[in-house]
Amino acid sequence: MSSVPDAAVGDELKQAKEMEDAEKYSFMSTLSKAPKKQIQFADDMQEFTKFPTKTGRRSLSRSISQSSTDSYSSAASYTDSSDDEVSPREKQQTNSKGSSNFCVKNIKQAEFGRREIEIAEQDMSALISLRKRAQGEKPLAGAKIVGCTHITAQTAVLIESLCALGAQCRWSACNIYSTQNEVAAALAEAGVAVFAWKGESEDDFWWCIDRCVNVDGWQANMILDDGGDLTHWVYKKYPNIFKKIRGIVEESVTGVHRLYQLSKAGKLCVPAMNVNDSVTKQKFDNLYCCRESILDGLKRTTDVMFGGKQVVVCGYGEVGKGCCAALKALGAIVYITEIDPICALQACMDGFRVVKLSEVIRQVDVVITCTGNKNVVTREHLDRMKNSCIVCNMGHSNTEIDVASLRTPELTWERVRSQVDHVIWPDGKRVVLLAEGRLLNLSCSTVPTFVLSITATTQALALIELYNAPEGRYKQDVYLLPKKMDEYVASLHLPSFDAHLTELTDDQAKYLGLNKNGPFKPNYYR
Repeated sequence: MSSVPDAAVGDELKQAKEMEDAEKYSFMSTLSKAPKKQIQFADDMQEFTKFPTKTGRRSLSRSISQSSTDSYSSAASYTDSSDDEVSPREKQQTNSKGSSNFCVKNIKQAEFGRREIEIAEQDMSALISLRKRAQGEKPLAGAKIVGCTHITAQTAVLIESLCALGAQCRWSACNIYSTQNEVAAALAEAGVAVFAWKGESEDDFWWCIDRCVNVDGWQANMILDDGGDLTHWVYKKYPNIFKKIRGIVEESVTGVHRLYQLSKAGKLCVPAMNVNDSVTKQKFDNLYCCRESILDGLKRTTDVMFGGKQVVVCGYGEVGKGCCAALKALGAIVYITEIDPICALQACMDGFRVVKLSEVIRQVDVVITCTGNKNVVTREHLDRMKNSCIVCNMGHSNTEIDVASLRTPELTWERVRSQVDHVIWPDGKRVVLLAEGRLLNLSCSTVPTFVLSITATTQALALIELYNAPEGRYKQDVYLLPKKMDEYVASLHLPSFDAHLTELTDDQAKYLGLNKNGPFKPNYYR
């Protein structure tokens, strides 16, 4: 076996060491240069953003953020971002049956929207049960319902249930950000005259409502509203149609308030059903829905961690109670503002500190409004907020936060992701505004399907009741849903939990002065 001289081995080792050092030097040199290249790239990007396109810097950032979030957020809607620049009002679209009696973002999304609706149906068994029970009787045959609600998979199940019960429906959205485009497309494909898309302008919003009402050869005789905008539009623009309406069903605090104002002024010429104050709406949708969806909306938009955060919730009604329970459970320090001493006392008994907004505005990390009022958070409050404070609204209308006061030359708006704006003060302070002050949960996330089944079933029964009521039962006023109907809605949902009710004996029923089959609560119970 041949051997290599020791000197030769030493030379080879030395050469290998030099090569290793050279590689190491080369690698380190690359690392040292890398930051410089990255900085240069950032500078190039800064140069790029100095010259925005015709649509402006905000439009650019908005289209980028939407395309990145739409892929995972059901509420954001699965929308092709290349389509964003073309208004649906400018498109010529037809469904597979050749009808063009609709206006949606993209009719081609109908198949995906149909799957969304089918998923929602699985958790809305009570509404589906009502649909099957009454489908043969067609209790809404001849009803021409014009509706203005959030257009989501859950409301689509309601709309299609109304159609199955014999009604003809035309629909628009009550919020410019809450429409699920694929669901609207599925409704249009099924033959519903729907006029709505996510991201409508104010002008689009009223145009869509008008397209639902102002139709040749079709006149609405029932209204299903959420917020009162549709009712207001028909009352103001089409008084002759308004006088012929057989009934109005309203589900929001804001809309109900408007109806009571009309009634007090003697201008309400049709009967109306106040669904918002029904037990099945107040105790379930307002409370339990908001308890879950407030966290969903805040997490999706800001990725905020709640433990240790200071949060002020304006209003301790059912919505406020739901929000506070969720925030407290995650370790947030929660303050309450209230005008009502009863609600304030409830907040105190639940362990929350009741304060004036001005007392804590400088220190809180999150401000949430849920009062149904206007100018709850003013420009003065916004000026005093600390850097990165999150501001959002859980009430129906966009009146609670004075967003208009922020649209001034000295403040800069920066869209950072879908429905999330940084409003920047001259000193660099940023306030994080969600959904431009509109309803957070339906604008930025989704809501629990099951609890919406309770509300949707209540709405359907209210429409059936008003449409079929004999003349004279309901006068030109605002009515609460009969408690018997409230209890029926609740009973339809109990099988989902395999719940078994206890029945009163004859003796017990006599002792309590009740009918064995209900109602078990007086009509004034809320």
